[in-house]
Amino acid sequence: MTQFFTTSDGTRIAYRDEGEGLPLLCLPGLTRTMGDFDYMVPHLPPCRLIRMDYRGRGESAWTGAATYTVPQEGKDALELLDHLGVAQAALLGTSRGGLIAMVLAATARDRILGICFNDIGPEIHKPGLERIMDYVGRNPNAKTHAALAEALPRNMPGFDNVPASRWLEEARLHYTATPEGLRITYDPALRESFLNAFKGPEVDLWPLFDACAGLPLALIRGGNSDLLSQACADEMRRRRPDMCFANVPDRAHIPFLDEPEAVAVLHSFLGAIKTPPTAPA
Repeated sequence: MTQFFTTSDGTRIAYRDEGEGLPLLCLPGLTRTMGDFDYMVPHLPPCRLIRMDYRGRGESAWTGAATYTVPQEGKDALELLDHLGVAQAALLGTSRGGLIAMVLAATARDRILGICFNDIGPEIHKPGLERIMDYVGRNPNAKTHAALAEALPRNMPGFDNVPASRWLEEARLHYTATPEGLRITYDPALRESFLNAFKGPEVDLWPLFDACAGLPLALIRGGNSDLLSQACADEMRRRRPDMCFANVPDRAHIPFLDEPEAVAVLHSFLGAIKTPPTAPA
């Protein structure tokens, strides 16, 4: 069931808090919502699954382009944990969520039990970035979920052996049907924020990954990803040879997280986290 809390700047944030045991905070991708983790849920070991919609996405309040930043979203995530009385949590970061997780590792290390990255690393491969820049903030041309589901296999190269039922699920999950056609489930102003973030000189994110030293880590990569290159994944593994890893075949950016390879990594990752959750003082 979706619930809501209010951040320190007065923003209403949607979240779900389900299950018991190790807290696992799921951080979705740039334009995604907490529903993105639905496919994964039936395959997880028992844990306390915490999900959120970032501000400007899903059921959370829209607060404008200037506020749709990785640091702000990381702050909101910590405030959600505070609201729930969770002192420490494991993080599962999909795409942008993984960038947020790295920032938190560098700035709030004591709150993190480990990080699992879903198709993201310290280097963002240019072809994937350009593809995102092309569609972010724009409504699809398809007028119905069925029409979009038919088009998705052509529009998303690198995804093979995906049943038609999954593409229909994807269409329904990420777009809302209206009399005028399908609409995105987030503030269109996210486009302005995203494009502004990549203006100016490139920023070296490897220090953020290195800040994860000592934390249990896992990496799930789409075998055909255009956002996380194989070279970047190889360097992440060189720096952290203990990191759980899977290259998920027939998947680009991003794996659905219910693939057998992804599920195996998630189980290994959660199993490696031995520190029990503690209550805040």
